[in-house]
Amino acid sequence: MTEQATDRAHTLRGSIGVAGIVFLVVAGAAPLTAIGGALPVMLAIGNGPGVPMAFLVVAVVLLVFSVGYAAMSHHVVDAGAFYAYVTRGLGARLGLGAAGLALLAYTAIQAAIYGLATTTLQGLITKYGGPEIPWWVLGAALIAVVGVLGYRSIDLGARVLGVVLVVEIAVVVVLAVTILAKGGPAGYAATSFSFSTFFQGDGTGIAVMFAVASFVGFEATAIYGEEAREPRRTIPRATYIAVILIGVFYAIASWTIVVAYGPDQVQAAAQADTAGLVFAAAAQYVAPVFADVMAVLLLTSLFAALLAFHNAISRYLYALGRQGVGPEALARTHERHGSPYVGSATQSASAAVLLGLFAVAGADPVRTLFTWMSGVATVSILLLMMLTAMAILVFFARNRVDGRVWNTRVAPVLGLVGIAVVTALVLMNFTTLISGSVVLAATLLAVVGAAFLGGVLIAGSARIGASE
Repeated sequence: MTEQATDRAHTLRGSIGVAGIVFLVVAGAAPLTAIGGALPVMLAIGNGPGVPMAFLVVAVVLLVFSVGYAAMSHHVVDAGAFYAYVTRGLGARLGLGAAGLALLAYTAIQAAIYGLATTTLQGLITKYGGPEIPWWVLGAALIAVVGVLGYRSIDLGARVLGVVLVVEIAVVVVLAVTILAKGGPAGYAATSFSFSTFFQGDGTGIAVMFAVASFVGFEATAIYGEEAREPRRTIPRATYIAVILIGVFYAIASWTIVVAYGPDQVQAAAQADTAGLVFAAAAQYVAPVFADVMAVLLLTSLFAALLAFHNAISRYLYALGRQGVGPEALARTHERHGSPYVGSATQSASAAVLLGLFAVAGADPVRTLFTWMSGVATVSILLLMMLTAMAILVFFARNRVDGRVWNTRVAPVLGLVGIAVVTALVLMNFTTLISGSVVLAATLLAVVGAAFLGGVLIAGSARIGASE
């Protein structure tokens, strides 16, 4: 990196459009990771054939929430997104508390993905005759590559993610279409989309938890507002498209896996071979080599998600630095690329430290790092969305800048209620999500609370520039 950076300009630059932002957001949701990794777990310990409906229910809740979120984007264009929205609606103290939750959520989900990505890469290397490299060494290599791309402009990152995303979606589509063309052992039962199937057994809450985790990152549309063309039009459109695309894609793809095994047998099949469920279906319905291709693309899917969350965290740090909350250096943008290069470097360093702590502790990258951090991220993002929904209501009640009742009153209230119900389900099943004890669950939830309260306390002594 020989280019010289500057601390004179504190403005992000870019020309990303609706398609580019959607690519970034959907890549963060990691479609192949959700279908190949999270879906089998949902089928095994969730509500079985009712999983597709779980994706649709969460999508509807998030879509209603997005109405107010999109309306807010017309009046607040800031890389801090949730942080900026909560600050404008509820004040600087709660805003900085929201920033603490956001940083924790994105850092945790990125760390979880690093755990899964390193294990996937390790498995591929050994499968093709390579040495068994320690997961933390592979993690360091991934951090370095992600850091280089994050240092460059957002347009480059969007192009890289765009290519990866198209390929991984194409693979899942091929599998889904092939399954539907050949038909499953029980035909094309549509019971997966009935509420009776959705509520069967005791696993509905678990399925909803994983569905929420699969959507984490959808809200990042607003983060790229300053780097977008016509942000007041681009951000709302990108938000709606991202939520609908993710929800429909997950619902249909998960349903085809139910079809592949049959609604009465899919849960038992998932319990018998959780890790290989989707790849076994690919080998059976398409070809064994296709399953191998999917395994490789799972790694690229995970990498795309790592880069997307790296970009999101970098821009949150940039927003905090610009507001005078964090070090002023965080607000520096690169003279040539227009990227928050200091925030990017800081994010890379924090990821290295976090992974290093788990490595030193001898933790398993999947059973410990992935599960613990996924749980923390899910709770954090839900609490963050509840705060944002309240902030949207308060903002439009105080500022008569938008007369649309549905967009500024009704939808935000419905979104808040929906997210509150989902949050209650997650908390009721939190121990299952992290596969840990009650003490561990309480400890991790305390970390979430500390992130929020820490931000509130810092706000009391910090100079919050323009947020006052």
